[in-house]
Parts: sequence; structure tokens; C-alpha cells
Amino acid sequence: MSNSTGSFSAPPQILTFDGLLSDFDGTIVDSTDAIVKHWHKIGAELGVDPATILATSHGRRSIDTLQLYDPTKANWEYVSYVEGRIPQEYGSDAVEIPGARSLLSALDEAGARWGVVTSGTRALLEGWLGVLNLTHPDVLVVAEDVELGKPDPRCYLLGRTRLGLEHSPALVVLEDAPSGIKAGKAAGFTVIALTTTHTLEQLQAAGADVIIEDLRSISVKSVVDGRIELEVRNAFQA
Repeated sequence: MSNSTGSFSAPPQILTFDGLLSDFDGTIVDSTDAIVKHWHKIGAELGVDPATILATSHGRRSIDTLQLYDPTKANWEYVSYVEGRIPQEYGSDAVEIPGARSLLSALDEAGARWGVVTSGTRALLEGWLGVLNLTHPDVLVVAEDVELGKPDPRCYLLGRTRLGLEHSPALVVLEDAPSGIKAGKAAGFTVIALTTTHTLEQLQAAGADVIIEDLRSISVKSVVDGRIELEVRNAFQA
């Protein structure tokens, strides 16, 4: 049951994981304005109301969205081309989520096992990392890597494999969208959700374990024997 009577004021807690996997759009980068402009442009080309597309596109792969409206464009060549244009054309319309830059730097510097699992294409992800000059993850799972996108868990399971942690259930997923939260939970992982793009109620309904406002609430305490100690502050508590 949803309970929104509460506040983002939980005392600090230390959570320990073998690895961390993060979504990208809405979790590390706020590219909403750029994505909205992109779908307005695509909607005009397809003759589809962009509001209709935007109602269901967040957290989903473009190839799956396009399949609904024009299957002839639901191919990786086209999707990579149009997504690769987004950071080039609308680069000034994206900013990092508060706390993202320092968290990625800290994970990298501490030698943590971490990676990004995104519904975006490699062209889109590489474009944003370049435009915003963010730490590049060694481990990536992009839209082209999986047969089924979120909420199917295989993207996060592939991320775990690429981290070299096939047999560990002790992973944490950072997410902002219900489809991604469901994917992380279906993979058997702990999910920390951000209220950057969806309501508290939507994140609760999707099954998030911990809900925070943004990445300023998470810091890397240490990495000991490969295990990441995260401090989580000001999580939601009812």
C-alpha cells in the first residue's frame, strides 16, 4: 500500500554490496527537456501526437516505442542514428542529476565494481558522457545488448555478469523509473529509487526498497575486499 505521509529524513544507514548498477537517463543525467524535443521531432515525422509517445516512452527502449508506431523504423541502425543526434542537437538541455558527478568519481576512484545499465543506445550514452564530461563506466549494458528491455530483468542480470559477479545476489540498482525498478527487483537486487522523474507513490508501487530525492543522499564510504559500503542519508520514511 502506498504511504506518502512521511518525509525524506531517515537517519544515515550504511549498506554493503558487491556491486552497483545504475540506470542513466533520469538517474545520472536529467535529459528530460532534450528527450521531449527529440520525441516532438520524431512524432512530427511519424504523424503521431508526441504526448501519446511521451506518456509511455520513459525508461523504455526507443526501438520498443517505435515498434508501436512505425515498425519500419524499429531497427538499430535508425535508433542509433536518431539517439546519437540527441546530445549533439540538444546538449545544452541536459544536466547531471545532483550528486551524480561526485558519486561516479568516488566509485571509480575507490575501485568499486560498478556499471551503467540503460535503455538508451550506446550512441546516446557515449554522447551524454562526452557532453557532460562525466566519469566513463568500464561496464556498460545498452539497449542493443538485450532482446527485451526493462521491466525484463535480463539487462541487470547481464550487468552483474559483466561485473564478474554472476553468483552474487548482493547488488544494488539505482533507478528512477517504475519499469527499471521492476527490472532490478525481478533480478533479485536491492533497488534505491530517486524521485527525479516519478512520484513517490509510483516508486513505492513499483517495489523500490529505498527512496531518495537524488544522488546527494548517497556517498561511497569505502571499498573493502571488493565490497562497496554506501552511506544513504535522508531516505524517505513514513
